[in-house]
Amino acid sequence: MWWPLMNDAITSSDKKTLIDFINSTDKYTNGKKVAEFEKAWSDWLGCKNSLFVTSGSTANFLLLAAVKELYNIPDGSRVLVPACTWVTNVAPVFQVGLEPVFVDIDFETFSFDVSKLPDEDIKIVFITHLLGLNAPVEALKEKYPNALFLEDICESHGLTGPDGAKRGCGTGSTFSFYYGHHMTTVEGGMVCTDDDNLYELMKLKRSHGMARNLSPQNYEYNIKMFPNLDPRFLFLTDGYNFRSTEFNAVLGLEQLKRLDESIRIRRENYKYFIDNLDKDKFYVPPYDEGNSSFCFPFICKSREDKQKLLKILDDLEVETRPVVAGNLLLHPFLEKWKDTVKVPNAERLNECGLYVGNSQFVSTEMIHKVFGTIKDRW
Repeated sequence: MWWPLMNDAITSSDKKTLIDFINSTDKYTNGKKVAEFEKAWSDWLGCKNSLFVTSGSTANFLLLAAVKELYNIPDGSRVLVPACTWVTNVAPVFQVGLEPVFVDIDFETFSFDVSKLPDEDIKIVFITHLLGLNAPVEALKEKYPNALFLEDICESHGLTGPDGAKRGCGTGSTFSFYYGHHMTTVEGGMVCTDDDNLYELMKLKRSHGMARNLSPQNYEYNIKMFPNLDPRFLFLTDGYNFRSTEFNAVLGLEQLKRLDESIRIRRENYKYFIDNLDKDKFYVPPYDEGNSSFCFPFICKSREDKQKLLKILDDLEVETRPVVAGNLLLHPFLEKWKDTVKVPNAERLNECGLYVGNSQFVSTEMIHKVFGTIKDRW
């Protein structure tokens, strides 16, 4: 591909650092480097606590499972989710026994259409900041003042809200370091929280529910509570093995050094894209000043126009994808909920939308060439 979704972001320097680490230690499972990466990420984001896990998807599951337990949220409680997002923003909701409530999206934020928010007892709002753009967090909090707010920022690292602060501080947020995202640990993710109790519970659940993963003070308290059980294998809650490795953390520490510059380039590219997108051929969303662009979304006026655009991009060797999964309610795994709500915007996105990758390796000259070819061949 002349223009792939993402280029190889692991540098020779990253590889050398990883090789040097391997040659200098015999400790490779979750250890000091993981803790160092978690601290560096918390400092960069501005949150209190971060946990490094195996992926952004396991981060979503861990966060929801721990929130449900800590806040005593009953089975069947309603969780607001958008009709267009990644599958592992929705699947954990019913996997932990909660009920997803779907809402149509708009074409300005590719998130919840606030004019269609239901008047229901919503316990959790699970926000996705899709494509590196801001979801309408403030409007959602006004509509559901008593709900818990969780944020998936897996493809939007460094996104800033109206106040200029990075998104992701609060009750809980998740990030992905998958190979194609803003920075990579190849596979990996982070779950963040400013709630110390939630953090302690997630530390337990990340590693089987074992007490020895607690902070020293909480560990000592709990082993005194259960004197007849060996504290080395004392399980305080149900859990999983979502631990990552020292290898992934070493890569993460190196990649994090370049993240701000990557976001700067992505943001400049996105501004150029929006400013030059032909409004006669495509829907042009307003420019989001706080964006941390993941891709360039093309929302065509018809299915036929989408096929025309795909042919042009294929000929140019520009890799494309649907806008995430389009209308999620069309997918077989959500058969139970497909008729629960009308989502015309998500349907249109499914039929007429696609995206091409944006990264630190994309230049304005590349974008200019694509727009020029579209103009010449449309």
